[in-house]
Amino acid sequence: MTVPGRDLVGYGRRPPAVGWPGGARVAVSLVVNYEEGSERTMPVDGENETLGEVTRSVGDHRDLATESVYEYGSRAGVHRLLRLFERHDLRCTFFAAAVALERNPEVCAWLREAGHEVCSHGWRWAEEWRLSREEEAERIRLAVESIERTCGERPVGWYSRWMPSEHTRELLVEEGGFLYDSNAYNDDLPYYVEVAGKRHLVVPYTLTTNDMRFVNGTLGGPADFFDSCRRALDYLWEEGAECPRMLSIGLHPRWTGQPARASALAEFLEYARAKELVWFARRRDIAEWWLAQQPPG
Repeated sequence: MTVPGRDLVGYGRRPPAVGWPGGARVAVSLVVNYEEGSERTMPVDGENETLGEVTRSVGDHRDLATESVYEYGSRAGVHRLLRLFERHDLRCTFFAAAVALERNPEVCAWLREAGHEVCSHGWRWAEEWRLSREEEAERIRLAVESIERTCGERPVGWYSRWMPSEHTRELLVEEGGFLYDSNAYNDDLPYYVEVAGKRHLVVPYTLTTNDMRFVNGTLGGPADFFDSCRRALDYLWEEGAECPRMLSIGLHPRWTGQPARASALAEFLEYARAKELVWFARRRDIAEWWLAQQPPG
């Protein structure tokens, strides 16, 4: 039953007491998945994107409805989220596909000016596990060069679409410019893994406090999203009295950028900011803090 690469133990009953800045109990990582314009389309890929506002298939026809949902994210939704973060003076992380950024220079400019982190979400929003090792290495190179060109700084983090390939982490370490990846859903704290003889940092992500649940049928309306995020923060905050925790919240412009859902995010931000000892941090900030306070080895 031994499967290579799996760790079912983690930190166990004694997680490391790595204090966050200011004695915060919880580090809140807001993550915007910016993919619009890099998703699959029939004219480019011979298949449509299936993860839209509703999940359905139109066969070999071009799915103009789903394309339009994605266009909402880049035309309206992303700007609504950026205005909300600006109102609360918050810096967050964008899991951004390079091609999506290339197609919307105004978003790139706003990200640079506001100080948000751009973490690479691939060259396109595509499944690396479908690629050969050589093709994946080339996509990593293209993504880094593209993001550095459009946003003025190379990405230091990586997050694949849904899941990485068996080569992804090794290729990131070989590339040499990444502080961390977020290709895991298995913990509430960063941790190190051994990759090609080096200690590599993982800042895990979540599919639980994530707005994709609006469209996969596991979450109701905006009030349910607010309640889920609030409950997660409160529980982690209590645990954080003994050992600091991390809460990731996943957002998409085409989904939470919609007004009703954005109102739930606004309510959560107001609630969380009124709570003491909560640190809103970019994932880069979390990685750099962890590397300094809990260095590899």
